[in-house]
Amino acid sequence: MVSFRSKFTAGLRARGIEVSHHASRTTRHDAILVIGGTRDLLSLWRAKRRGVRIVQRLNGMNWLHRQVNTGLRHYLRAEYGNWILQFIRSRLADRIVYQSKFSRQWWERVHGPTPVPSSIVHNGVDLSTYTPMPPGSPAPALPTDRYRLLMVEGSLMGGYELGLETAVGLVETLNDAHPQELGKPVELMVVGRVADSVKTRYSERLNPPIIWRGLVKPEEIPKIDRSAHLLFASDINAACPNSVIEALACGTPVLAFDTGALLELVAGDSGRVVPYGGDPWQLENPDIPALAEAAVEILLNQERFRPAARARAEEAFGLGTMVDGYLGDLFTTKARRHEENIYDS
Repeated sequence: MVSFRSKFTAGLRARGIEVSHHASRTTRHDAILVIGGTRDLLSLWRAKRRGVRIVQRLNGMNWLHRQVNTGLRHYLRAEYGNWILQFIRSRLADRIVYQSKFSRQWWERVHGPTPVPSSIVHNGVDLSTYTPMPPGSPAPALPTDRYRLLMVEGSLMGGYELGLETAVGLVETLNDAHPQELGKPVELMVVGRVADSVKTRYSERLNPPIIWRGLVKPEEIPKIDRSAHLLFASDINAACPNSVIEALACGTPVLAFDTGALLELVAGDSGRVVPYGGDPWQLENPDIPALAEAAVEILLNQERFRPAARARAEEAFGLGTMVDGYLGDLFTTKARRHEENIYDS
């Protein structure tokens, strides 16, 4: 998955806007975009004193560490990350850009509204790179002897292994309860960092066996998306997952539970979003049979869902649309420079 930082920087430079990635008291900046948070709070404070406009981009908060034992070090890092995000949001930012309606509602429910203006800008993707078919190819390279369910996550660690458990349960249900409807088996492909112990735990549960792709280069993602019949978005309460938008742009339908921003992203026949079946915030057991029913519908109607997925991306998630949204928040007058500070919480 191509990071927001890379995509946004490319979009700004295409418009002739200068971009730097480090705060400086000697360089004139018209605006600063803080992607999440940064530990360099002193530089932000100095910039604010100079009258530089500070815009903070927010997704969600760290929360899984409060429900799953991920270790003391991870817990403290997650809590510190949340503190940084909220400090910038409440003390330093001149404007907040939330990645989704869900994200804004979450922050305001926990910490209340901010005294500064806010807006919502969904993530975007280069629609000329993420396409349903590669140049010169008449059709995507879908497996013909089986259906492929795809998971794409940066990391399935730190509590996010729960999504893998759901995906394995989904594939088991499809192969055990729907073999006659489907007519061929369903396999699972997993892209992202997975601990060896987790691979061992799940590898023997599925037949066909799980395809573990690990971390891949960003340029490989479109080809991988095209090779799948559907993407399962496993992240619970995600603010605006890039993997979903990238899959839609490649014409790959998305299957998910109705947590986080998924209902904002997946519309019409671009995929299916089904009720979770419990309280996702408490990590109660999800309704896998309902998920399987929706998966069967997608798998058996690819000719309907795949064009709709691409159409949804063209309608709402073009890179230009995203960049224009941020420019409206960053600059009140024509700007010549932009600065980006990043802290991955």
